[in-house]
Amino acid sequence: MSASENDLPELVAHSAATDPVEALRDALTEILNGLIAAGCGPHHLCGMVWETDRPAAFHLSRHTVELAWREVFVGFRPPIALRPATAPGLTIRARHVAPQPLPDTLVDGYGLRELGRQYSPRLQADMKALFRQWSRDGEAFRARHDGVDLAYGPGRFETLDLYRRADAGRAPVFVFIHGGYWQASDKIQHAQFAQGLLDAGFAVAMPNYGLAPDTPLEDSLAQTVAALNFLVREADALGLDAARLHLCGHSAGAQLAAMALCAPDAPPIASALLLSGLYELKPLGHLPLGRLLGLDDAARAARLSPLAHPRPSTPRLALAVGAGESDAFKAQSARLAAAWQAPEPLICPGYHFSMLDGLNGGALLDLALATAAP
Repeated sequence: MSASENDLPELVAHSAATDPVEALRDALTEILNGLIAAGCGPHHLCGMVWETDRPAAFHLSRHTVELAWREVFVGFRPPIALRPATAPGLTIRARHVAPQPLPDTLVDGYGLRELGRQYSPRLQADMKALFRQWSRDGEAFRARHDGVDLAYGPGRFETLDLYRRADAGRAPVFVFIHGGYWQASDKIQHAQFAQGLLDAGFAVAMPNYGLAPDTPLEDSLAQTVAALNFLVREADALGLDAARLHLCGHSAGAQLAAMALCAPDAPPIASALLLSGLYELKPLGHLPLGRLLGLDDAARAARLSPLAHPRPSTPRLALAVGAGESDAFKAQSARLAAAWQAPEPLICPGYHFSMLDGLNGGALLDLALATAAP
């Protein structure tokens, strides 16, 4: 940190957890809580120092370490200095600037502070506990199946996991695109949500894609389409029925899925199920998260918005949102359903994250099976 940065407020957090991911979750969450208490957010960070007796274990080049960072701060990343220390554990020192007053701007009838709340589903959950549980459940599910980390392209994130029953024969394919505001999470953390569809006779594919802002949203979309084409191209080898290819996405993954339906180079999709997605991106451009993603460019935000595109040729289309979602998220799904002449979105039990439990049983699984039915 520079001399001027040393004059800024400092937050300090420590974790003695032996697992690097758990230590990072603990310490980074404490830093985030300190930022919130100061009226700040991740975009106010200007520098960090990580001090640890195991610097290699906490190096950001490690995939699990990067994902743990993104679980807390998504794509916001100030300069980070990793320094060896003699004391055990991890200590994080973070400097931040002071918050500035927000302008009196109205977006879709919301002031900027309320707009941020409307588009912050993380406010509905204990994210550290959620990601910890999803990681444990996903890793346990994944360990019981073959077909993991199939490469659909040459990039670091261009892999997918394929789950299928041994007795399924030539199975229809249900492709699930994970969310995380295009900046966080991983296919491993969603594996457990494949069980209901596996039991119904589907193979379930879960691709990863490059995470923003390192990977532009346009590239994440191209990777999503590449994963679909890989499954069609390799269908015979993998025992899949390429004529019964069904697409699903959640949150930011629903935007990628919806845009893939509109992509001219995507294979034919038999049905699509879009879960609590973001289909009009222009409002996000007024928020720090949207500016980080370049969505303050109105023309680019429009190109990446499914609502700006005509209804795709996919014959069967359904949408769903959680009952506990914000009004803005519910409105996004209602607007796309109307524009694309789909049934009104199903209102599922739960909120933005817990609604995914319904893929393993209940009204959401019923909707998935009905939408995918020939």
